[in-house]
Amino acid sequence: MKQQRKKTRGTEAKPAVQERTAAGPKRGTTLELLIERLDPDGLGVAHYEGKTILVAGALPQDRCLARISHLGKTAVYADLIKLTQPSALRTKQPICGDAGDCLGCPLIGMRYAEQIKWKHGQVQSELNAYPSLKKVKVLEPLSPNQRMHYRTTAKLAVAGSHADPYIGIYRRASHDVVDLEECPLHHPLVNRVITAAREGITKLKVPIWQEKNKSGILRYLVVRVSVSTGEAMVTFVTYRRAFNEIHHLARFIQERVPQVVVVCQNVNSSEGNVIFGPHDHFITKQQAVQDRIGQVEVLISPRSFLQVHNEAAALLYNAVLEQAGLDGSQTVLDLYCGIGGIALTLAPQAKRVLGIEMNPEAVADARRNAKLNQRRNCRFEAGDVRELLAELLEDEERVDLAVLNPPRKGCEREVLQQVAGLAPQRIVYVSCSPQTLARDLDILDGLGYVCRELQPVDMFPQTPHVENVALLVQKAAKTA
Repeated sequence: MKQQRKKTRGTEAKPAVQERTAAGPKRGTTLELLIERLDPDGLGVAHYEGKTILVAGALPQDRCLARISHLGKTAVYADLIKLTQPSALRTKQPICGDAGDCLGCPLIGMRYAEQIKWKHGQVQSELNAYPSLKKVKVLEPLSPNQRMHYRTTAKLAVAGSHADPYIGIYRRASHDVVDLEECPLHHPLVNRVITAAREGITKLKVPIWQEKNKSGILRYLVVRVSVSTGEAMVTFVTYRRAFNEIHHLARFIQERVPQVVVVCQNVNSSEGNVIFGPHDHFITKQQAVQDRIGQVEVLISPRSFLQVHNEAAALLYNAVLEQAGLDGSQTVLDLYCGIGGIALTLAPQAKRVLGIEMNPEAVADARRNAKLNQRRNCRFEAGDVRELLAELLEDEERVDLAVLNPPRKGCEREVLQQVAGLAPQRIVYVSCSPQTLARDLDILDGLGYVCRELQPVDMFPQTPHVENVALLVQKAAKTA
């Protein structure tokens, strides 16, 4: 962590939440609060004069001073200023000096056993909201051994000027970039690349994109690390092509960090917060790095979606395999299959696997990964999930197991209806959102599938996020 340095730099210096003039605490007011619990986003919840106050970085049982920062429609947001009486749930020594500014891992001050207990409770609470799910057995979360320095992918905003560059993440509810140097969650190689990039930007005077006056070049820095090979891939996201500046910056970083074997420039001239644009230009001959998750070898390209915690991803894949109940005779349908990690994990114990994914680039990666792992019983198709499911229904395809791994928003009701229409004996639902998972499990219950058990996986230690693997079986086959 840099000493004696302002830690945030605004790119558009305007709050995401507008202040209101209702009665109650005013912005800038400092309050003394007792934190009662955490909300689903990991924010400390307190009450003051009938108002709900959300305090980032606070933990249950903390007594603290907090300053009001934003006045929302349903809650008041505050920044933690001082702990007057720290919670017994806290670690003895602070792990990260930037935690108060960054807020990317709000549970980092909580003892790990308490994190696991809280996450288990969050999952159970979401299920309890539905009568059909109250009897679901929620297993103890699977925990990886590596709980720090596990993030192998970092997508970072670049702000400031070439003389004083900021590389990090956006501060909550703002466009301010929190400058990160030695993030305790990043893989050490990611941190080395960030340091080298910052030095290179300054030395080579690389113009940083300025949204206000539409000038500059560099917008984002994306770093990916292969745990199995120790190699790294760097992608510079720029507003325009700007070959010379990025070519020299790439060479500078590779000299400082020889493990960087792939460098790509992605051009994104669009407005908004989407990181990647449609065009990639490789500066190196090598265009992918190879990694291993569990028993599966995967090729990673600049825009491949891959879980950021290698060890935890292996736990997740193995949980899916255990719940799948395969004996070599089944046909498996893997929806939202990405680059094929789960499909290729199941393939050795399945007759055949069909993976469906909207993103054609991910499907291309999945096909390459199938060849890499010599899995000839895997087929991957790119397209709209609903349309491809409709074709399977029309062709009366037999499916024994359906694996659902949708984005955070969960599955559309029509997709769940189509999956039930295929009548698989089992459904394994992988979700990163306990809330949308519970909603969809309730819908599937009404479609004839009962959830037997749910296995949480702590994919992201120190954060409020938890992955879940749910096993569902046909109600008629429940006692079979």
